[in-house]
Amino acid sequence: MTERWKQRPEGSTWGDWGPDDQLGRMNLVDRTKVLQGIAEVKEGRTFCLSLPLDLPGGNVLSPVRFPPVLRPVIRNNEPYFNYDWRKTNERLTDIAADDAVLLHTQYSTQWDALAHRGARFDVMGDGHAIPVYYNGFRAGDDLELRADGTSMAHRLGVEHMAAHGVQGRGVLVDLFTHCGESPRQEVGYDRLMRIMEADGVEVEQGDMLCLWTGLDRMILRMAGMPDETLKHACAVLDGRDERLLQWITDSGVAVIASDNLAVEAVGKPLPEGATTSLPLHEHCLFKLGINLGELWHLAELAQWLRANGRSRFLLTAPPLRLTGAVGSPVTAIATV
Repeated sequence: MTERWKQRPEGSTWGDWGPDDQLGRMNLVDRTKVLQGIAEVKEGRTFCLSLPLDLPGGNVLSPVRFPPVLRPVIRNNEPYFNYDWRKTNERLTDIAADDAVLLHTQYSTQWDALAHRGARFDVMGDGHAIPVYYNGFRAGDDLELRADGTSMAHRLGVEHMAAHGVQGRGVLVDLFTHCGESPRQEVGYDRLMRIMEADGVEVEQGDMLCLWTGLDRMILRMAGMPDETLKHACAVLDGRDERLLQWITDSGVAVIASDNLAVEAVGKPLPEGATTSLPLHEHCLFKLGINLGELWHLAELAQWLRANGRSRFLLTAPPLRLTGAVGSPVTAIATV
């Protein structure tokens, strides 16, 4: 119990790391987990787990997110790009360029901050549900939409994840080999356990779970011109499988990342009685404090791990230390 809440969602981790915690299960990625990750480095080989940030291209996957736009900085009243410094002094031979970027933080390979998804919940036990986020932080006060149109997550911003450091043991589950590319399959608890057992994959508390579905290869193959088939291809988790959600709770995974759009199935009709459109997001971000990674590039790592009979690696994946952001691009690195 804190001043912000008298009751927490059933099964949540609110308050487990203190009344003002803003890290959630990233608290489990401690010195021991870093050392466990380092112990997985045998070859000194690295894999970049980020797509080029201008992919997938267009707006097929999300109509409200757009590719990054680069523009030159204005200096001396003109674009500072291929700028010839002889304009200021004839002796200078310098040529220079400097740019700015308009970046939708969740367009491509990215992390969801804990401020990305909340819910209406009766935190004070007085019969009135109010909009809150993980650990009871308030919409409006702790996450502010300002009069000038800017926004700021005063609490739960992605900078806290960055400052903690995202480095530890990653564990990859190869869904693509078992589920294929088309049609899209929803993976629940039973299917996930069978796949992990077949491949000898074990997940322990504080591990960072990565799920390869093959959607990253489709995105790269489409070369910035995706079509609607992306929405109906490759495996997704079944966020409405209660046993799967319970496994996420019990397993103690610190984060979950995938190469698909949202880790779970999106774009489906809302079942009768459902109160959330993204149940896995609600379970992870809102209740447990588990950051979600989306649209990662896992294909090359997954294929190498399978060829070498491994599933574990050192994962280094800090977001931008961008104060108040509710999501961030990430250029994650796996080291094996």
